[in-house]
Amino acid sequence: MCVSKNAAVFDCEDTAKTMRSVRKVQRMDGQICANCANITKKSKKRRIMLDPTDRALLAALQNDAHSSAGQLSEMLHLSASQISRRRQRLETEGFIQGYTAKVDATRMGLSVQGFVQVHLATHGPDNSTSFARMVDLRPEITSAWTMTGDADYLLRVYCADLAALNTLIHDVLLPHPAVARVQSQIVMDQLKRDGPLPTG
Repeated sequence: MCVSKNAAVFDCEDTAKTMRSVRKVQRMDGQICANCANITKKSKKRRIMLDPTDRALLAALQNDAHSSAGQLSEMLHLSASQISRRRQRLETEGFIQGYTAKVDATRMGLSVQGFVQVHLATHGPDNSTSFARMVDLRPEITSAWTMTGDADYLLRVYCADLAALNTLIHDVLLPHPAVARVQSQIVMDQLKRDGPLPTG
């Protein structure tokens, strides 16, 4: 949400509308909110070009990060040393940010997956910092995003059961001084698992 000096408010419902709102506010008073400023900054950031082999390598590593240089060389028709150099470059340039293991939530006893929309009572750097710190310390909250639209944050949570989710909402989120209200949705079934990013 962008607020101009004259208190005009613009909701950024999607990326295209966000950029239109950014330009509109800039024309009015030259100021934009932090979220829209970040979007503008990212859009202007220099893009490093990837060739088809880089993209194929990223796709292969997303499907199986344990693939050896030898296996990847056979798949991509490059030498193992070329694969290693490309992989190291992609790591250095930030395309590959790390390697993690996918753990089955149900086997870990986390039978409830949910999404929680959080609406703040007041906005300011202190409240945002305090809320972000709290989110970072809660292991049940596996992902968190700042959002356009009505909600300020969207949280992805995994809990052992509904009682644990209720505790998280009523004993952790709602008592936070920055939070006005929350709205939760429980996942009934996940039709598609978290997949690799498109590389084409």
